[in-house]
Order: sequence, then C-alpha cells, then structure tokens
Amino acid sequence: MREPAPVTRRPGVDLREGVGTACGTFGELLQGSLSDGVDFLVTFPISRGTRAWFRYDHDGPLSVFPSHKTKSLRVARAMLDAQGAGGGSLVLDSGLAVGKGLASSSADLVATVRAVGEVLGVDTSPAATEDWLRPIEPTDGVMHPGVVVFEHRTVRLRASLGTLPPATVVAVDEGGRLDTVAYNRRPHRRTAAQRREYERLVRDLAAAVAHGDLARVGAVATRSAVLNQRLLPKRNLDAMIRVGDEIGALGVVCAHSGTMLGLLLDAGDPDHRHKLLAASAACSRLPGATTVFRSFTSPGSAHAL
Repeated sequence: MREPAPVTRRPGVDLREGVGTACGTFGELLQGSLSDGVDFLVTFPISRGTRAWFRYDHDGPLSVFPSHKTKSLRVARAMLDAQGAGGGSLVLDSGLAVGKGLASSSADLVATVRAVGEVLGVDTSPAATEDWLRPIEPTDGVMHPGVVVFEHRTVRLRASLGTLPPATVVAVDEGGRLDTVAYNRRPHRRTAAQRREYERLVRDLAAAVAHGDLARVGAVATRSAVLNQRLLPKRNLDAMIRVGDEIGALGVVCAHSGTMLGLLLDAGDPDHRHKLLAASAACSRLPGATTVFRSFTSPGSAHAL
C-alpha cells in the first residue's frame, strides 16, 4: 500500500499522526447459528488488508479520504468526542474489494481505531476495539489475531482457535456486491438439528486448527458452504467442489455473505505449485474473475501487514 504524501505542518498547531493496519478475511471457514441461538462466524485471515493514517488537528474539522468511507469517519468521530473533541484527516488505503465477503469494512474500521487510538493514547486492544465498533455495524472478528469464533451481530469474541499453517485460496468472484449490513438484518432461521450440526462443526474445526490439520479444515469449510446454499446460493459451488476433487484441493471456502468461493490449498504441500496452476486454470474456465489469496499466519500480530 502506498505511503501518503508528506504533511505540511502549520506553525503553532498541534499535529500528531498515527498509523493502523488490519487484515481482511476470505469469507468464513464456517458460519451459522449455535444451540443457544447465537449467530457466529469463524474467520480466515488473509494477507490483504487496510492501512489507515490519521493526522490529528485539535482545532480542525474531521475528514476522511476516500470520502465514502463514512463508517470509519463515524468511529473516528466517536473516539475523538470521547476524548473531548478535535478533528483531523483520516486516509484509508485498502487492498480489499468491497461487497465481496473479504471483511473490507471491518478492516477499515479496525485500522481506523488503531490509527486514531495511537494518536489519542487510548486502549485499542481487541476487546476495546469491539466496544468502539459495536455501535457502527455487524463486524468480522479481524481485530483478533488468528482464527476466531466470532459473534458478528453482537461484535463479541466467542473463542480463539489459534493459527493455521500457510494456505492459498484460488477464488472465483461470481460478481456484484453484497450489502453486509442489509444481509445481516435478514432473519436466518435454522432448525434445532441444523444448530446441533453447527455445534459439531465448530468442535471439528477447533480440533483441526489446534492440530494444524488443513484437510480437516477444508472438510468443515466445504460443509459450511453447502449449508449456506439455502441462504445465499453460489452458482459455482458444485463445479468448484468437482474441481477441488480433481486437483486434490483440501476443500472449498465460501464468502457466506459475499460473492466469492475459493479452493483451499496447503502452501506447504510439495505439489503446491502444480495444484495452484491447475486450480487457477480450472477456475478461469468458470464464470467470474479468478484471484489468488494467501493466508495471514503471523501469530498474535494482526497489526503487521
């Protein structure tokens, strides 16, 4: 991501600057509802994300660039007001496409909290960040490092599962954009049997992450993608599952509230390059644009993109 242009300082004016980053997530490894009725998702952090720069000006207005990043403007305003007002300039640079299921809005918000918090000297721990984001919108759990079970509607951590071995996703974007806020307003009713299955899948996924078992992670992710077809069907899912079986992929990862599907590959597999080329070639023949994503595996370091 590009560095911002140098700032011209005005004599006698208090100007302080802060930088924050946050990773995105490729859809979700798993998303559903649990037996207690709580909706949840499990993050899959990727190496693409958002970087935010904030320049504080205690006498100036608050502005954001690009100007349509109004959610980030809202959280920055709330943080400034909590400290006694003030303003400044917020610049966001994101490598995440909007409306695709990559947590672009969540990454913007988390990066903003970290940049503004650095200037103001306030707590920007994951729990504090949840508090800042909760009034804004349902949010992915990208303020937490690693793979987490996250209650996205109420913006609360449910469980930290750990980190995965390096992985690659060869993705197909089926096109269009999804409004995540509008999607999360819709009731997603599930039966008691379906909730019990999600409970089992969470347990399976927790064990898989703990043991670094990407094949088992892929099996859970594929099942979650199949279950999601009744809520937001992906026209390429059956074809992606077939391709995965043909090339030896570990499974299919779904953007449950987005437009993307991806084939999960083990980046440590000696045959990784061959499988990557085969997956890219096969996916390019499906309707939609093909992109390759890398997992973000730095433990305890969601700030370091």
